[in-house]
Amino acid sequence: MRILLYRSDGQTGPWAEDLARALPGVDTLAWQEGDLPAACDYAVLWNPSAGLLAQLDKVKAVFLMGAGADALLKFGDALPSVPIVRLGDAGMAVQMAEYVSYATLRYFRRFDEYEEQARHGLWAPLPPHVKEDFTVGVMGLGKLGLRVVDTLRGFGFPVRGWSRTQKDIQGVACFAGMETLDDFLRGTRVLVSLLPLTPETNNLLDRRRLATLPQGAYIINVARGAQLAEPDLLTLIRAGHIAGATLDVFRNEPLPAPHPFWDEPRITITPHISAVTIRAEAVRQIAFKIAAFEANEPVDDIVDRNLGY
Repeated sequence: MRILLYRSDGQTGPWAEDLARALPGVDTLAWQEGDLPAACDYAVLWNPSAGLLAQLDKVKAVFLMGAGADALLKFGDALPSVPIVRLGDAGMAVQMAEYVSYATLRYFRRFDEYEEQARHGLWAPLPPHVKEDFTVGVMGLGKLGLRVVDTLRGFGFPVRGWSRTQKDIQGVACFAGMETLDDFLRGTRVLVSLLPLTPETNNLLDRRRLATLPQGAYIINVARGAQLAEPDLLTLIRAGHIAGATLDVFRNEPLPAPHPFWDEPRITITPHISAVTIRAEAVRQIAFKIAAFEANEPVDDIVDRNLGY
């Protein structure tokens, strides 16, 4: 068996070593721009360039090194018609729950305000927020979103969820479809986005929808930067309607040095680290799914190209 490997950062060596241990006898080929087509059984990749597409015509399946498929699906009809398989979790769900919980608790306990006071040498206890008034709305109720919901409920926050299709989660007010989005937003104090990037979710959080949130709401975006209209968020923060935002993803990454987000103290920036792939778990999943393909058995997490995830 031969597996083609590609990462935009060039760091394929550790993946090759781990796959060789997980699949004894496998050969790996690290593809580089300009390489001639080579016969491979499978491809394992992340953030590919257009030049790689010709290599994928003959493989049995393409495996992604992460949960999101947008970096590959952006090529549209140029993609070969082979199965695309994303990671189901690979240790990301617990990391995402940690990140979102930290950001939510920081706002709820007013630690962001205490940090600003400390910078000015100010000692001034603030009245606490009321948890019943601090509803967290989670957009995206897949594996990552469900872990976030469970964790936030463990802290006693009221939680509501929004997804493309109806979900039934005990103790969670669930909304589904675009026709319910405004109602979902109106009752959400902390908005968390965990949605995949699709044509429907691109620029979903624009000025009108952000303004639908109650006065003093907060934004936590750990999904994809293109879902958020960045100038609109900045306008509403400066107007005082949005109290703060914690952003891990951006339309352009790395976030450019002149971007106005850097100078807005109510926006907290992290460099796309809310949940990173744990390679050992990812390789275990990929090896298991390759074995399923070879045995003509069902395989989980195949991307639906029409839905975008």
